[in-house]
Amino acid sequence: MVSLPSGSREDVELVRIETHDLSLIIKGKPYHQRYEGLKQYRLMDFHDTMEFSIHGKGIQKIEVYDVNQQQLVDSRELRPIFFENGIYQVIIMPKNEVELTFYHEHPLLRQAISKVNVASQYMLMGNLQFQNEVGLSTFEIRSEKEKLLEVTLEIYPSKLDYKNDYKKLLEEVNDEIYNLAYHFIRKTYLGATIKLDGTPSMAEFYRLISKHFDQFLQAVKRIELQPHHLLQNSYVKVRGDQLSKLDSRGRAYLRKRPALFVEVEKGINVQNKTLMPTEGLRIKKELTNDTLENRFIKLMMSRLIHKLSDLLDRLLNQRRWMNEKPDSDLIEKINKMIKQLEIKQKSPFWKQIGMLDRSVYSLVLQMAPGYRDAYQIFLTVSKGLTLQGKLYQMSLKDVATLYEYWTFLKLGQILNKKYDLVSQDIIKVNREGLFVNLESNRTARRIFQHPITKEKIILTYQKYEGNLPTIPQKPDTMLSIEKKGRDYSFNYIFDAKYRIDYAQEGSYYQSRYKTPGPIEDDINTMHRYRDSIVIANNGPFERTAFGAYVLFPWFEEDIYQEHHFYKSIDKVNIGALPFLPNATNLVEQIIERLIESSPEEIQKEGILPKGTKEQWFSDLDEKVLVGLVSSNEDYLSFVQKGYYQIPINLLKKGWQDAKYIGLYVKNGIADVNGVNMYGTITDINFVQGHINGKNEEYVKFQVNHWNNLKQMIRPVNYGIASYIITSINILKDAKELPELFMKSKNEIVLWRMIRRISDKAKVTLNRKNIDEATNIDSYFIKNISIHIEKGTRNIVFNKLNQKIILNLNDLERQPSFVFKTLLKLLEE
Repeated sequence: MVSLPSGSREDVELVRIETHDLSLIIKGKPYHQRYEGLKQYRLMDFHDTMEFSIHGKGIQKIEVYDVNQQQLVDSRELRPIFFENGIYQVIIMPKNEVELTFYHEHPLLRQAISKVNVASQYMLMGNLQFQNEVGLSTFEIRSEKEKLLEVTLEIYPSKLDYKNDYKKLLEEVNDEIYNLAYHFIRKTYLGATIKLDGTPSMAEFYRLISKHFDQFLQAVKRIELQPHHLLQNSYVKVRGDQLSKLDSRGRAYLRKRPALFVEVEKGINVQNKTLMPTEGLRIKKELTNDTLENRFIKLMMSRLIHKLSDLLDRLLNQRRWMNEKPDSDLIEKINKMIKQLEIKQKSPFWKQIGMLDRSVYSLVLQMAPGYRDAYQIFLTVSKGLTLQGKLYQMSLKDVATLYEYWTFLKLGQILNKKYDLVSQDIIKVNREGLFVNLESNRTARRIFQHPITKEKIILTYQKYEGNLPTIPQKPDTMLSIEKKGRDYSFNYIFDAKYRIDYAQEGSYYQSRYKTPGPIEDDINTMHRYRDSIVIANNGPFERTAFGAYVLFPWFEEDIYQEHHFYKSIDKVNIGALPFLPNATNLVEQIIERLIESSPEEIQKEGILPKGTKEQWFSDLDEKVLVGLVSSNEDYLSFVQKGYYQIPINLLKKGWQDAKYIGLYVKNGIADVNGVNMYGTITDINFVQGHINGKNEEYVKFQVNHWNNLKQMIRPVNYGIASYIITSINILKDAKELPELFMKSKNEIVLWRMIRRISDKAKVTLNRKNIDEATNIDSYFIKNISIHIEKGTRNIVFNKLNQKIILNLNDLERQPSFVFKTLLKLLEE
């Protein structure tokens, strides 16, 4: 008997098996590495029961370590003692002259146990390490080709809860892949290949029929309302005087029955006789629904009834054999589907339809409403889908790979809740069918669209960044968000790391960070990703990754919010987030914040290179003088000779700050009305001369060349009396003249927020000439008006009889909160 003092970390005997031919001992640590040692693990309320089975010849004794009793016992109902990444020493000693060998299906594990000679005897010895693999693992002890002993262990995950997390990961990955496959088929069904080598498994058939059964019934109902029919000829016996034009069958009928002809006064002249038949066959045309296509639909219903009945029989027989009570809900669902199909078959419409007795090749089944849907669903549930790729080839024991796949799919699922899926290439089609495009050497993408702003959101798996100054990078998942008003994307890295430091008592991690969290090296990797993913922008390189986050398997979200690497996200946009099926809130919050935030708000986050801030504000303050062009003659002269002039007495304080000149052409001149070009000022001269018939002093601005704006800035019932001063960024983004009036930061932020939602938003000023206006009256978007009250510093939203008041502090500190308020108001 082997015992272990409380808290000890030494290896103990976990399994001892005695048979007639051999002795087997497995040694290792019997506790979960999430906890400090055996004492803590023993005190945990851990109710999982480990599966452990032994089969073989001449078994004499089986003992397994009991954590609670801290000794080897005979009981089989035991708590888990084998965990991923654990190292377990295996010793096998023969009891006679038999030659023993060790076999495991995994080559590395098979090679880990080797023969060791000790004096005149030998033993098999080595270490089994399951790394990131969990689940059942079986090995055998053989003598030549005879199996002497078979041992099945259950390996538990150390970073996940086996019942709640690991199995949920498998379920969610499987469900999401199937959902994407069905989504793909709905869009490109005829291009997808159906599995032709037999039928799907009963489990797959039930999954398929459960999903599509209601759709199949709806398709059948549509067929009943608009059935395919034929005009069918039938023949009825009538009196001779009721016959009219005869077809070949009517003529043949009379030709074979000459006795039917009698002499009459008026009839048909035949050999000097006037004859008329007493009876004959007349054509009767009728509409019939008993077509080959309808017979085929009826056959589909019969086949589905047979398949469901077969599934029901298997369930009942299997449960009876296993001495288990059948799942009443499952049995009820299958019986209900069978009954619904039988009721359909017995309805008056389908009762008149005969049985199919030949093959059907008809465009009706592929194209007609109802028929097409029923046919596609029947093929899907009958043949199944060939879902291929590493996701379904890999051993489900590989938890690290499974976690990586799950994080990408779960991020897509989170996005799919609020944003519209545009396209995906996780599920692709080839000659053999649909396959899952999730492997380390492949890139997969899901593209979404914001339902209101129409901004694109791209989630990319294994995005390869190769054209970099240093070395290529390939993060697990990259979230790229487009924002209106910007010609580049805001990129964020979400990297799945199936690693965690449990902050064990007395460790460096515990003394610094207090609670469990990500490995420090993984945080360093996030810095590397963000700093190395850059692009050249007409000279200097610029970062395109605005943030990078480690996703790690932990569940205590509330406690983790006090962790150093969670708080670092707000400071430098690098950190870590716990992410498991029962812990997704923090990740969902940050994704929503990144998508809903304005470009200006995002641009402020994170670390800026030295001097960037000063250069940024300098660029924002670059001024543009937009001057009035009042005649066609002036317009042609300004454009052709590269200058602009304005009387000096019209200029006010601040005009000297202008670095650019923009031209506002009033209505009726040169087929242009608005602002469509600007140029950089290269020289300024003060000249005495004639302008508009007056001899006065004016200022002449020389420009190097004129640049066309990407869009004409329309007047929309406003104008410019002489000139206005605006910024270069506002000029480039503006679509309507009143936008050039906006001067305060709050006005600009609010306007850009509104323009993210709609290109048809409007702004009204208190004067028709914007250089005479003193303030903005209101912004308008759809049926909502927005007004800034400068005195109270309030933003007032009005929608019909509804009014919402926010403070300008909200716009300055949390613009995304104001944006969400506006979105919510639009949705109501």
